[in-house]
Amino acid sequence: MTQNIILTQQQIQQITKRIAYQIYETFVDETEIVIAGIANSGYTFAQKISDEVSKISDIKVVLGKVEVNKQNPLQEIKTDLSKADYENKAIVLVDDVMNSGATLVYGVKYFLEVPLKKFKTAVLIDRSHKKYPVKADFKGISLSTSSLEHIQVVFNENEEYAYLS
Repeated sequence: MTQNIILTQQQIQQITKRIAYQIYETFVDETEIVIAGIANSGYTFAQKISDEVSKISDIKVVLGKVEVNKQNPLQEIKTDLSKADYENKAIVLVDDVMNSGATLVYGVKYFLEVPLKKFKTAVLIDRSHKKYPVKADFKGISLSTSSLEHIQVVFNENEEYAYLS
């Protein structure tokens, strides 16, 4: 199986900075925001965004991990955040790749059980294969692919890249 690199480490770093600035612009009046990443690569991407937002602003960032079964998103969603951590706060839900939108829409649904100030979504790669009415408010790139192609994001200690196979 061949791998076509679609994002290099440098491009991922640039996208991360751009999204961090977009988040800062959107939430400039907030003193605290919650950035919740969908495990596993979505959480890693959320960590990177969180670090960048913290570098460029005084906004307190609360980072959380959200576990959604991507094959069966109706199963119980788990998070390391308590409801008090995000109730009446601004949230950004982050994932690495948006395929059908199922993971994001069920993740959004989970957080809507309490009142929120503002809710946005961010993805590194938007594949435009949506089956659900969810969009990424902040996205790295949009990529039209066939449904038979697979996108993988790699976040290793020494390298970061995304490829199409």
